[in-house]
Parts: sequence; structure tokens; C-alpha cells
Amino acid sequence: MVTDAIKILAPTIFSFFLGIAITPIVSHYLYKHKMWKKSARSVATDGSSASITESINKGNETNTPRMGGIIVWASAMMTILAFYLISKLIRGGDLSKLNLLSRNQTWLPFFTLMAGAVVGFVDDYFDITKDESKKEGLSSRKRLFLIFIVGLIGAWWFFFKLGAVSILVPFVGEIIIGWLIIPLFILVMFGIYAGGVIDGMDGLSGGVFSIIFSAYGLIAFYQNQIDLAAFSFVLVGAILAFLWFNIPPARFYLGETGSMALTVTMTVVAFLTEQVIVLPIIAFPLVVSAGSSTIQLLSKKYRGKKVFLVAPLHYHFQALGWPSYKVVMRYWVFSIIIAALGVIIALIGL
Repeated sequence: MVTDAIKILAPTIFSFFLGIAITPIVSHYLYKHKMWKKSARSVATDGSSASITESINKGNETNTPRMGGIIVWASAMMTILAFYLISKLIRGGDLSKLNLLSRNQTWLPFFTLMAGAVVGFVDDYFDITKDESKKEGLSSRKRLFLIFIVGLIGAWWFFFKLGAVSILVPFVGEIIIGWLIIPLFILVMFGIYAGGVIDGMDGLSGGVFSIIFSAYGLIAFYQNQIDLAAFSFVLVGAILAFLWFNIPPARFYLGETGSMALTVTMTVVAFLTEQVIVLPIIAFPLVVSAGSSTIQLLSKKYRGKKVFLVAPLHYHFQALGWPSYKVVMRYWVFSIIIAALGVIIALIGL
């Protein structure tokens, strides 16, 4: 008998081992074609020198491939489609209940996962194969515009197809905001996407992303959103497969194709569970990464000096002398604790 737990755990295990299985193929391609940056970043976002960042990241940026996120979204996509086909080919039995694609729970996050993956892949490809005289990848303006389009489509689906007009505030209840859910959705997606800068330190992004999606998977399960819970844990399985090869020394990094796919999908999952208010808590490491970069940029522009030795924050700790593995493991520990707190607030506040 297929129970809800099996419906969640079976695809999760499948996506993990599928990710492990396809990694040699992806890894061979990335190394054969030298899919890494040809020179380390030496200029900060504001145009100033980034000598500390360059010294920290030089070996990683020029010798470790990007685009490892292919493993995450490819194994998740194939898992979801495989279980969909199984459910359609075997009608009437328990296996027919394994389909986790549903209009009101997983169509939209599946779309955003693939849309973010495609846009991020294009950006990674242009970034890696560019001539030295040209700018990196897609320009920030183009990248943000594409994120805006993805966010607008998602917001439109929520408002017009799912009839979402309110947000759930823990301990308060639902607050009707009507059409304002559209700009809110887009703003949250921009904010979480900015946290994708957490990618780049061995093992960091994989651990943090797996914890965040596990937290939302638990919330969805508690709320009886079984398809969404299964979807979230499929991503966890795929991310853990990536993490298996991303722990020090990292074989590759997520790249934009991974971080963009996961951050835009995270926004959708948060809104589908109606737990977007606790997203800044559950995804606090992403918020800190994006926030520290913003603070650094504004401080240098208006005060003429830096707040952190290096931004985002995890590089600041490394610049202080912490070994990268210590930074990563402490981020993992803190992520587990803060995500658990977010889940508690979400569940008690229902």
C-alpha cells in the first residue's frame, strides 16, 4: 500500500541515486570542455579592486567547473517525469498513486525550476565561454529582467489560476492583500534569488539548500500538501547527490543554472504553503548573504569604507582566518537550527 510517507520517500531516494548516476557523465563534460571561469574575479560590483576576494577564490574560480546545478534539476526533472509515467502506465494499482504532478501544488514549482535552470544555464554558458574582452555572462539587467518575467508568470498563476489573495501571518491569521500578492511575489523572488551568492564555497550551497527545502517539505507534509512535500524532498535528494561531489574539495559548483533554479522555486514553494512570512527565517543564510553584499555595496558608496572584509558574509569569516570547512559546517549547523525554528513558528502559528 502506497502511503503518503512512501510517496515522499521513494522519489527522494530515487532522485538521489539518479543524481549520483548521472554525475560522471555531467562531470566528464564539464571538465572536458573546461567549464570554469578563465580568470578569477578581480573587480567588485562597484568597480573597486577585489584583491581579497581574488586571493580567496582564485583556485576555485579558475579550476572548478560551474554548471553542477545540472545534476540537481536534471535528476529532479527525470524523477518527477519517471514517477508520472509509472502512475500512468500502471493504472488502478498502488503505483498509480506515486504521481506528484498536480495543478494546484506542483505544476508551478516544476515550471519555475526548469525556467530558472534554462535561464541560469544560458548565463553560465556565456560567462564561461566569453572572450576576455567581453563582460561576464548575461548582464545584470538582462538577468533581473528574466527573473522578473518568471516571477510575473508565477504571480499571475497564483492570483488568477489559484485565486490566492491573502498571506498567512503566524499567530495572526490570513491577511487579505488582493492583487498586491503579485508585486509581493516578484519582490520575494528577487530577494531570495540574490541569496544565490552563497554558491562558491565547497559544500556550502548544497547543505543550506537541502536544509531549506527539507523544512518546507515538512511544512507541506503537515499541511497535507503531499504532492508539494514530495516535490520538495525530490529536490532534497537531488541536492544531496550534488553535495556528495561538492564537499571539499568540490568537484563543481551549482552555477547560475543551479542557484537560479532553486531560489526561484523556493519562492513558489513558500507561497504555495502560505508560509512566505517565515521564509526569511528558514532561508536566513540566503538573506544574510544577500544582505551583507547589499550593506557592503551601500557602505562603500555612501561612507567610503567597507563594513566587512569581504562580502558576502561567509567570505568575511574566511578572510578573518576561519578555514573554509569550518565556515561551511557552522553554516550547516546554524541552518538546521534556524530552519527548525522557522518550522515551529509556521506550525504553531497556523
